[in-house]
Amino acid sequence: MDQWTSVDPIDRGRFPVDPWSLRETRYDARDLGLTETLFAVGNGYLGMRGNVEEGRDAYAHGTFINGFHEVWPIHHAEEAYGFAKVGQTIINAPDAKIMRLYVDDEPLLLTVADLEHYERSLSFADGVLTRELIWRTPSGKRVHLRSRRMVSFAERHLAVMDYEITMLDSAAPIVVSCQLLNRQDGEDELHVRSAAMGAGTDPRRAAKLRGRILQPVSKWEGDGRSVLCYRVTESHMTLAVAADHTIETSDDNEVLTQIEDDVAKHVFRIRATPGVTTRITKTVSYHTSRGVPPLELVDRCRRTLDRAKDTGVAEIFAQQRAWLDDFWERSDVEIGGQPALQQAVRWNLFQLIQASARAEGSGIAAKGVTGSGYDGHYFWDTEIYVLPFLTYTSPGLARNALRFRYTMLDAARRRAADLNQRGALFPWRTINGEEASAYYAAGTAQYHIDGDIAHALTQYIAASDDSLFLAREAIDVLVETARLWADLGFWRRTDGSANGDNRFHIHGVTGPDEYTTVVNDNLFTNVMARANLRSAVRHLRWLAANLPEAYGQALERLDLTEDEISEFSRIAEAMHVPYDESIGIHPQDDAFLGRELWDLANTPADKRPLLLHYHPLVIYRHQVLKQADVVLALYLQGDEFSPEEKRADFEYYDPLTTGDSTLSAVVQSIIAAEVGYADLAAKYFMAAAYVDLADLHHNTDAGVHVASLGGLWSALVAGFGGLRDYLSVWSFDPRLPADWASLRFPITLQGNRMRVTVEPDTITFNLETGDAESVPVTVQGRALVITRGTPTSAAWASGPELRGRPSLDDIEGSIREDGSVIRASVPDAPTRDDTDDYFD
Repeated sequence: MDQWTSVDPIDRGRFPVDPWSLRETRYDARDLGLTETLFAVGNGYLGMRGNVEEGRDAYAHGTFINGFHEVWPIHHAEEAYGFAKVGQTIINAPDAKIMRLYVDDEPLLLTVADLEHYERSLSFADGVLTRELIWRTPSGKRVHLRSRRMVSFAERHLAVMDYEITMLDSAAPIVVSCQLLNRQDGEDELHVRSAAMGAGTDPRRAAKLRGRILQPVSKWEGDGRSVLCYRVTESHMTLAVAADHTIETSDDNEVLTQIEDDVAKHVFRIRATPGVTTRITKTVSYHTSRGVPPLELVDRCRRTLDRAKDTGVAEIFAQQRAWLDDFWERSDVEIGGQPALQQAVRWNLFQLIQASARAEGSGIAAKGVTGSGYDGHYFWDTEIYVLPFLTYTSPGLARNALRFRYTMLDAARRRAADLNQRGALFPWRTINGEEASAYYAAGTAQYHIDGDIAHALTQYIAASDDSLFLAREAIDVLVETARLWADLGFWRRTDGSANGDNRFHIHGVTGPDEYTTVVNDNLFTNVMARANLRSAVRHLRWLAANLPEAYGQALERLDLTEDEISEFSRIAEAMHVPYDESIGIHPQDDAFLGRELWDLANTPADKRPLLLHYHPLVIYRHQVLKQADVVLALYLQGDEFSPEEKRADFEYYDPLTTGDSTLSAVVQSIIAAEVGYADLAAKYFMAAAYVDLADLHHNTDAGVHVASLGGLWSALVAGFGGLRDYLSVWSFDPRLPADWASLRFPITLQGNRMRVTVEPDTITFNLETGDAESVPVTVQGRALVITRGTPTSAAWASGPELRGRPSLDDIEGSIREDGSVIRASVPDAPTRDDTDDYFD
C-alpha cells in the first residue's frame, strides 16, 4: 500500500478540481486507454467509450451493449466431467460515434493537430460529454469545434451526438463524415485493422474472437436515416442500429450517402464562411435481442428515432438533466471541506449508475459498459458491492438486478446437478446464465456466490419491504440456495467420538480470496451459508404467518416440506466456524495457518500483482491474500463477531492482503475504520476513490472497476457513516475522518428517504419523503425514532484510535496449535545459473 497516500494522485494541471464534472484541459495521446474509460458515457444498457469523434486516434474503440455477446467452445487441455463448455464474450457493437472532420481536405487528427485550446468535460449533473477546441489547420486557418455526446437514461435505446464547426477567420470547404461502422469484425471503412484491447497473458482482459462475428442481415438508407442489422454467428443474438442525421447552417451544403454491409456513411459537404456555425446532429438507436428477428429490431429503432424527432434534441437533453437531478437527490454523498475528494466520489457514483440504471433484464457487468474487460461477465461483485448502493438509493434498480438472478434459477439448478448437488448453484462468471469459468479452482469452486446472492436478496427485502417479490420469486432463490448448502456439507463430531459436538462442515470450496483455492471450511463461505439458511427459514416462517396462501404455493412449487425447513435451521445453528485458540483468530480455512507466510513487504514491486508473476501453485502454498476474505465476513456478518475478534482478525489478515484485487481496499477501509485504524481506513478509501481516476492498478484502459465503484459508497456510508443493517435493524456508529468537516448522505428505508449528516461528535437525521411518520434507528446502541419534519440529532464518540498499520512482524514467530513456528519468506525463482547444470 506504499503508493496509497492521502495525497491527491491526479495531475490537477490537466484535470482540475470541479465538484460536478471531470474536465481535461490538455490532450495527451499517451494515455488514451485510460481517458477513453474515464470519459465513457452509458446507461447500463448502452455504453460508449470516450473515443474522439474523429475516430482515428484511439487505444480501443468501444461501443458496448450489456449482454450482447458471442459464444465459443472452451478447449481444455485435459477434459473432465462438469467443466464449463461454452465461453461467452461481449461484442463490440457497431460504432456510431464517428464524425470525421476535414477542412481543406485536411483531416483533424488530435495526436498531431495544432490546438490553440482544448477542453473535454464529462458532467455528472447533465450526463453529457462535451469537447471544445480551437484547431489551427496546416494552412493556418482557425476552426472552433464543439461536440456533445449523451447516452440517455430516460430513453434506454437512445444516444445523441452533435458537432458544431465555426471557421473563425477564413472560409474553407468542410467535410463531416458521419458513420455507422462495424469494428467488431476487424477493419474500418478503409479496410485498416482496428485497434484492439490485446488479450496478452492478463486474465482480466477479454478473449479474442476469431472469424466473422456479426453476420449482415439488412441495410437501409433514406431521408437522413441509416440502418444496419446483424445476427451473431454462434449465439444467434440479433442487433439493429439506426441513425438520423440533421444539419443546421446558413452556408451552402450538400449531403452524400453510402451504405454497405459494415458501414453506413452520411457525408456533409459545407462551403463554410467565417463566423457561421454549422451544427450536425446525430441521434442513434440500438436494439438487441436473444431471439427476436432482426427486422423487428429495425422497426423498434425506427420507433425510438421517430419519438426522439418528435421530442426534439433540446428536450432530450433536458430530460437527461431531470433524470440525474432525481438521481443525485436520492444518491449524492457530500464530503465537507474536501473538494477534490468530492469530485472523485461523484465520478465514482456517476459511473456506477451508468453501469446499472437501464440494465433491465441483464446483469451488471464487472466493467459496466465502458470496456470489454472480463469479457463483459457478471460476477458476485453485483450482489456484494453494487446492490447495497442500489438497495438504499434506487431500490427499483436493485429489484431489477435481483430479478435477473431469479431468471437464471433454472440454469443454476442444472449447474448444481452437473456437480452432483441438489438445489441451485449460480455460475461464477456468466452472461447468459451458464458457467463460463474455465478454471474451476478459482471459479466454480467459489460456491459462496449462492450465499452472496441470498445476502443481497435478504438485504433488499428488509430495506424495501417488498413482500410481493419475496413471495413470488425471492423465496425460490433462498430455498434452492439453502438446499445447495444442506446437500454440499456434512455432519462430523468435533473430537471424533460419539459424545463430541456434531458440527456441519463444507469442504472443497474457494472463498473470495483467489490466492487460496479448494479448501475445507472456508470461514467466509460457512458464515454466508449459515446466513443463507437462516434467511430461507426466517422468510418461510414470515410467509406462513403473513401470506399463508403464498407460503402454500411456495411449498408446492418447490416441493418443500416442514422437515426440510427444520433441517435448514438445524444445519445453520451447527455450522462450523473455524477459530484458532493459540493465535486467537479465525483462520481463513481449516488449513490456512499451516502454510508459511508470504513476505509481501520484501516482494519486489516488479513481481506485483502476484498472479501475473507466480504460478498459482506457488501462491496457493502460502498465507497470502488477493483480496479480503475473513475481513469481508467481519463486515457482512459483523453481528456474529465480537469487537475483539474483529480487531484480532483484521490485524492478522491486513499484512497478508496484497490488494491485487480492486475488491479489497473498500472492505479493508470499512473494517479498519470500525476497529480504530482511522488513518489506515482513510488511505484505503483514497486507494478505492482513485483506483480508476489515477489508474492505480494499471488496467483501467479495459473499463471501470464497477465493484470498487459500488464498494466506495459502502466505505462512505458503512465505513465512515457507520451504517449496519443486521436483521432489519439499522444502526449507526460513525467514524468521521479527522480532516472531513462533515459527511452527508441519503438512504431509503422501506420507501422512506432519510438524510444523514455526520459531523464531529454529532449525527443528525432528517426524514424527507415516504409514507411513514417515523423510522426507528440506533446510534451506538441507543434507540432513536426519526420523525417527519423534525431533525433528530444524537451525540457520538469514536473509540480508541490505533496508529500505524498491522505488520507482518506481529505475526511472524507465532506458534501454531501443533507447536510449530510461523515464518515469512518470498518464494525465490531459480536464476539461469541455478538451472544451467540441468542442461550441461
